[in-house]
Amino acid sequence: MLLLALDTATSAVTVALHDGTSVVASSSQVDARRHGELLLPAVDRVLTEAGLRLDAVTGIVAGVGPGPYTGLRVGLMTADTFGLALGVPVYGLCTLDGLAYASDIQGPFVVATDARRKEVYWARYSDSRTRVSGPAVDRPAEIAEAVAGLPAVGAGALLYPDTFPDVYEPENVSAAALASLAAERLAKGEELPAPRPLYLRRPDAQVPKNYKVVTPK
Repeated sequence: MLLLALDTATSAVTVALHDGTSVVASSSQVDARRHGELLLPAVDRVLTEAGLRLDAVTGIVAGVGPGPYTGLRVGLMTADTFGLALGVPVYGLCTLDGLAYASDIQGPFVVATDARRKEVYWARYSDSRTRVSGPAVDRPAEIAEAVAGLPAVGAGALLYPDTFPDVYEPENVSAAALASLAAERLAKGEELPAPRPLYLRRPDAQVPKNYKVVTPK
């Protein structure tokens, strides 16, 4: 097994290789505006570090969000393209699940990432491997009662200390965690979901409802 994992659902552009036992190479950069520029060089970097070629990959793992439309589609389209070119399966994992897994918290907690517009993408977990609700997108004040007293993980939680006063690492998702979680589930014979995006919002760009009528002079 050699899994290539990637995620562009947040401000982090993150890539990792996992051989079924451990992570053999990884790369993460935080830049909310350059997902398209940074992703392929990161893939090349981890392959070079591992001393492997892309055709050695036996499966692709893609973080499916939730996340903004533009950033999220960069990773998912790249994952689909690799899968088609290599003839290997492409698996999807919730980005928030990767953050939860990396936290290794063994008790109820919340993961929250920045959804912009003064909102967060969030989900509740009973432990680092088990999501019990979400993901959803809300204003922090609207969920303050629901998350009261729970530790939190993620960059979204750091932005709103009134709602999330008890925040733990990691701040950003890592493809290494996604790859490790995927390898663990596959080893157990679990079926991973298809790489379908979790936007949770409609895209900002909309088709105009009424076109302006232009009459010839």
